Amino acid sequence: MRTLDTKLAAIKAGKYTPGDFIIADAKDGDIGFGRASPVPYADDPTRFTARDTHLQNIRDMTKSGLVDIMLMSASTCERLAKEGLFEGSPVTPAIRLNDTTDIWSARGGRYKEEPSRHHRTARVDQAKKHADLGLYSVTFSNQRDIDAENAEAYTAFRADANKNAMRHFLEVFNPAFDIRLTQGADIGSFINDNIVRTLAGVMEEDYPKFLKLQYNGPRSMEELASYDPGHLIVGILGGAAGTARDTFELLHQAHKYGARVALFGRKIHRAESPIEIVRMMREVVAGNVTPSEAVKAYHGTLQKAGLKPARSIDDDNQVTEKELKLAA
Repeated sequence: MRTLDTKLAAIKAGKYTPGDFIIADAKDGDIGFGRASPVPYADDPTRFTARDTHLQNIRDMTKSGLVDIMLMSASTCERLAKEGLFEGSPVTPAIRLNDTTDIWSARGGRYKEEPSRHHRTARVDQAKKHADLGLYSVTFSNQRDIDAENAEAYTAFRADANKNAMRHFLEVFNPAFDIRLTQGADIGSFINDNIVRTLAGVMEEDYPKFLKLQYNGPRSMEELASYDPGHLIVGILGGAAGTARDTFELLHQAHKYGARVALFGRKIHRAESPIEIVRMMREVVAGNVTPSEAVKAYHGTLQKAGLKPARSIDDDNQVTEKELKLAA
């Protein structure tokens, strides 16, 4: 049994311990950022390394066994699965099964200025040959017709996934622009209500295994995580790369307020040592180190490995993300 299945079983049974915390490495950036998805060259951040670098990073992380899920685009998963990378591995391969317009991040693009629209490139029947877990994404924009169309597309996807015995987890992004909320509501309340409202119509056989959403602060996280624990399992996405302290602080706060899954892309992908930052993430969740101590320990591992940090230790120990500053 892969670690994901063991941990989900423990969470559902009400037997969660920090050792059951689920970490996913989100290496699906090629379906969003295109050619700019591999890491940039150290001496020229405007130029990006070849796809082989991206694939090798996935191989290395998978072989480390530090993550529970490796999230990829369909084509990347196919290539690595054919190599046998996931045979006998504790790591569960997963595929991004839709690519909504708000993840279209081509350089110079303006797609995020408009409400997200549903869109699927990957085929579930083909994806199932290489993975039995996929991500489906929905963004609510507070626009009736668009949100209704996106919700109906999710229903159609679930029927397709069910037909192909494909499990899924549900990603819900914050909209990328002001959606003019009323009655003094904040974005966390709007997102939480729409998640619960949408899933109220979903039967057990189609229910997402867990959620992936933006951290909107302690109150919002606790509100959703406490709603139906063991059934509606809440996970967080990482967002921008940020500082090492941002990475550890986000993990610490989200876990404290009920998250049981972390799905980080750039926070792992853009780290000086992706494997070492994930290793330290595990220590933070276990409560063995504080976020600040984790930054210092991480820099120590970089020094031992002869890797030059992108920031000084003092700069890397700063909390820079707005939602994290509230409880740091």
